[in-house]
Amino acid sequence: MTESADHDWLCRRIVENSPTAILFADREGKIRLWNAGAETMFGYTAQEALGQSLDLIVPDRQRARHWEGWVKVMATGVTKYGRDPLAVPAMRKDGSRISIEFNVVLIRADSGDLAGVAAMVQDVTARWQKQKEMNTRLAALEASAKEG
Repeated sequence: MTESADHDWLCRRIVENSPTAILFADREGKIRLWNAGAETMFGYTAQEALGQSLDLIVPDRQRARHWEGWVKVMATGVTKYGRDPLAVPAMRKDGSRISIEFNVVLIRADSGDLAGVAAMVQDVTARWQKQKEMNTRLAALEASAKEG
């Protein structure tokens, strides 16, 4: 095997088997890559997700905002979420909502044209819930301190 083939094999194995959800959507927002981490996180197999719109995991209430941002990125080729993660709600196959954070990589064809977006996604539901509970407790403590 050549060094290039070894590298390609290694990259494929890392992406395919990563516990981090890794997905790629083309310019139209159709899912073209869906790894094992995405299967676990969202509950859809690759066969179910491939070719589907990102609406598969974007909750109804966030869709207009999502697509507004998507169109802007496709038109400009610029996003701030390469470095700064974006935290948003998402939907699982069973209809439950989760909180996710993700970074993106804009993928360009050899011609330089934007081909789509790859995302590396983490489920932060437990952390978000814990923060929400701490904020509630802090608000209650501050309220009782003002009363006393």
